[in-house]
Amino acid sequence: MQNFLLELGTEELPPKSLRQLAQSLSDNIETQLDAAELSFETITWHAAPRRLAVTVTQLANTQPDKVVEKKGPSVKAAFDSDGNPTKAAQGWARSNGITVEEAERVATDKGEWLLFKAEVQGKTVAQLLPEIVNTAVSKLPIPKPMRWGSSRTQFIRPVHTLTMLYGDQLIPAKVLDIESGRVIRGHRFMGDQELTLTHADDYLTSLEKQGKVIADYESRKAFILNGVTQAANAVGGKADLDDALVEEVTSLVEWPVILIASFDPEFLTVPSEALVYTMKGDQKYFPVYDEAGELLPKFIFVSNIESKDPNQVIDGNEKVVRPRLADAEFFFKTDRKHSLQSRLESLSGVTFQKQLGSLKARSERISAIAGQVAELLGANVADAQRAGLLSKTDLMTEMVMEFTDTQGVMGMHYARLDGESEAVAVAISEQYLPKFSGDRVPSHPVSIAVALAEKLDTLTGIFGINQPPKGDKDPFALRRAAIGTLRIIVDNQLKLDLQPLIKYSVAQHQSNLSNENTANEVIDFLLGRFRSWYQEQGISVDVIQAVLARRPTSPTDFDHRVKAVNHFRGLEQAEALAAANKRVGNILAKNSSELGAELTASLLQEPAEIALAEQLQQVSKGLDVLAAKGEYQQVLTNLAELRANIDAFFDNVMVMADDPALKQNRLALLNQLRNQFLLVADISVLQ
Repeated sequence: MQNFLLELGTEELPPKSLRQLAQSLSDNIETQLDAAELSFETITWHAAPRRLAVTVTQLANTQPDKVVEKKGPSVKAAFDSDGNPTKAAQGWARSNGITVEEAERVATDKGEWLLFKAEVQGKTVAQLLPEIVNTAVSKLPIPKPMRWGSSRTQFIRPVHTLTMLYGDQLIPAKVLDIESGRVIRGHRFMGDQELTLTHADDYLTSLEKQGKVIADYESRKAFILNGVTQAANAVGGKADLDDALVEEVTSLVEWPVILIASFDPEFLTVPSEALVYTMKGDQKYFPVYDEAGELLPKFIFVSNIESKDPNQVIDGNEKVVRPRLADAEFFFKTDRKHSLQSRLESLSGVTFQKQLGSLKARSERISAIAGQVAELLGANVADAQRAGLLSKTDLMTEMVMEFTDTQGVMGMHYARLDGESEAVAVAISEQYLPKFSGDRVPSHPVSIAVALAEKLDTLTGIFGINQPPKGDKDPFALRRAAIGTLRIIVDNQLKLDLQPLIKYSVAQHQSNLSNENTANEVIDFLLGRFRSWYQEQGISVDVIQAVLARRPTSPTDFDHRVKAVNHFRGLEQAEALAAANKRVGNILAKNSSELGAELTASLLQEPAEIALAEQLQQVSKGLDVLAAKGEYQQVLTNLAELRANIDAFFDNVMVMADDPALKQNRLALLNQLRNQFLLVADISVLQ
């Protein structure tokens, strides 16, 4: 066994795709090695701006030898009436390099057959690795491959070198039209431009010491995190170590050098979000904050070169960022000449969606819906309506037009400067929350009202013009809006029912909608988002389906039911009760025309049905009250006590009795039983 190294040397790879490419290459190699039955200990990926690499430790040098059984024709078909081999038998034997007489025989329940056991010698890694690597590379997720030079080969970026070493052995191969060799490339400007590897184990060390490249991605990322943190500490601050930014910077540099720079403190009169946006988004700098969370006139950046005079590098970056910050300052001062209220009319000239009208019309709808939600929450209706009305006005500001990611946030700052209430200002900012998985949700009642209104207006509008998401296409981000709606309600444990809210939201669109079933489709779409949400929490699909069968339209109520059913599923009685509910459901479905009669105690004859009826009556007391309070776990726990009597009922009582009165009475008993469980969910779907 030896360690194996694969490296593809390329032009600069897209930084936001680097981790995914490297991980995929490693996964693909692992899949191919497993398929080839080549044993190994570990597989690790490495990545830098100009290389993708994989190292495999203790890779076996050959496949194991194995015996392959090749079944031939049946003995009846292999010989004629005189016992001579038929042409079919002779052809099969010839294809296997034997005579019919040399074939073994195997007896099966379908008769006797000819058999040849071929000993197949395992191939060596030198024979297998070229195809393994080519297959792994061909399966990389590359949405837009490119061609270079006169070659017709396509890859995400031009490829210059290929290295495949098994221990100290070079594996001859051709991948992406490049022949494998021992030469790899170092840093563009430091260290050795080219290195010759003699052994796979030398890769990381040689590249770092001679080539000035830290090829191990996680090591490079850790170095950057530690270095930026120490640099921030040195100036008495704390760096904004946004993971997406750290990842991108890690993918942009081969030899990270951490440097601290400054900008003119006068720029701090501009809202910090605008400054941070340009530093992080445009320049890939790390902003620094003081202990109070206020932005300091400092930033940290990561250079890809170790300069003899780092002050020149710092001066250069300070010169680059100054005009960007000056732009932000100019936009801010320009925007301050007009209030958000004065920009409302300009929204009339901007189309939200041609069938749904302008942004002004959208703002008016959001205002109305926000007021309705606020009333239900007991929040300040006037503030909610005001925030909804002004919610899109910052889209007309110079700042947001230039720095689009500051929408909402700049609206908050401008609202404060305009003298709007704090609740209105914060609601304008928080209307877009949550922006991504795991993001916080608004918690202030006015912010909740506006955020829900913004999402419900989008959902009802787009569904109303028959443009729901299809496949992976979701141009209006309806899935995100749906999950956001559910999270806001559930995370804040709000007692809101989607049905009246969606009906009210649909009404705000007046005659613009062409889909008459909009409200139902939006509710089904929202409830359908629960499936992926709860699956991510480790809750099985059948638990979610059990609750979906009842179609509760209050997200908080839905959440309580799911958690109750998930708890019930772990009880000892759950499996038997789920099976019994399924049986009851089938019986009732087949006899639906005979349901409706009340249970008559005098018609109960068998001890088992009498016992079940009495216990059901006892257990059912107070279940409606518990269900109304959302205490579904207690409801199911109480009902679980019925298990023994339910089992006895089915063991000893004939439901489909010859006497119609007895049959109807027993169906009524089962109907009562099922309805008690349906207070929570349809547990018959549990597996």
